Amino acid sequence: MKPWAKKFYNSKAWKECRASYIVKVHGLCERCSKPGKIVHHKKYLTPYNINDPNISLNHNNLEYLCQDCHNNEHHGEGEVVGRGLMFDEEGNLVQRSDNDD
Repeated sequence: MKPWAKKFYNSKAWKECRASYIVKVHGLCERCSKPGKIVHHKKYLTPYNINDPNISLNHNNLEYLCQDCHNNEHHGEGEVVGRGLMFDEEGNLVQRSDNDD
């Protein structure tokens, strides 16, 4: 998680917004219908817009994604980030474990 976003993602407002959005979409990835994992902001959050609830807490700017669809969103479908690497649920590039498929 980016340091400037930590306070937001730990806030009660975000946790409630996230939970209500997951219920709204029945807990399924909105791209492939697998079980979802990450509430993604379509318009990416920045230090400049994170405090604007019309962007950060607006259901119209959210999408529930599984790990694979979220990874594809951030590095493009078919692009190779690097052997043994993946994006975690917070968008950080991390080493894949043998159990990640």
